Amino acid sequence: MPKKAILGTGLNGLVGSKFVSDFANHYQFDNLDLRDPERPVDITNYQQVEKIIAQSSADFLIHFAAFTDVTAAWQENGDKNGLCYQVNVHGTQNIALACQKYHKHLIHISTAYVFDGQKESLYTEADPLSPIEWYGQTKAWAEELIQSTPNLNWTILRIDQPFRSDPFPKLDLAWKLITGMKQGKIYPQFNDHFFGPTYIDDFAKVLDAVIRLQLTGLFNASSGEQWTDFAFAQTIAQKKQLNYQVEAGSLNDYLKTSQRPYQKNTALAVDKLKAVLDFPLRTIDTAIAEIKA
Repeated sequence: MPKKAILGTGLNGLVGSKFVSDFANHYQFDNLDLRDPERPVDITNYQQVEKIIAQSSADFLIHFAAFTDVTAAWQENGDKNGLCYQVNVHGTQNIALACQKYHKHLIHISTAYVFDGQKESLYTEADPLSPIEWYGQTKAWAEELIQSTPNLNWTILRIDQPFRSDPFPKLDLAWKLITGMKQGKIYPQFNDHFFGPTYIDDFAKVLDAVIRLQLTGLFNASSGEQWTDFAFAQTIAQKKQLNYQVEAGSLNDYLKTSQRPYQKNTALAVDKLKAVLDFPLRTIDTAIAEIKA
């Protein structure tokens, strides 16, 4: 069977590249990338985006590309001319409009940072958006733009703190901890901050399921678990036999020295996603054990 054509942005990034490598036998990928020497595409330029989408036979476009440096984003707070807003909001709007015009199903990757972090339990898809910093605000606006674009087939998948089994040039949370422990030094890890790790190897399978099953709507797509930074680092040290004593730190103490707001909890409930998937998500304990370190 011929491979199914898939358009994408950010297909060479931490998350996108894993989907590309794991499903290279199933899909033929076409990446809209500003750094492509032969065909650079700036997603903040509608004409460039429309030209590629108009010419493609693909039924789906997966939008990974985003400005994700939360601290750098905070330095642009309120600046709609800044790179964070231009990429995350204006770029997403361009993609949504072109997908609408040429009848492409848009799969948009979003984040748990659209929430304020004040909820103690897991966030669900029914919780109202409540961003407290600029990165989260731009991603919340992007979600709203997609959902309000008429006659657009869309799926929004929210993730949190993604990590993968194999190393990548840009180290993810788990690989930063592994590298630091091997080198003999990581910062004390917060025991009063909660997040929901996303195992990228599983998330790649989620993306495939969205395409195969033609799932539409808004889904939280992390692990459905809630971890502290301290417990996550401890588990990595134990399962990877790194012989490192992880020290506990405090987010509340850190916030006294930080100008940027910091969500205390970004863990996501995934019951809605699990109800429609045709495979089980692995536990974070299993995922950490699978890391090739």
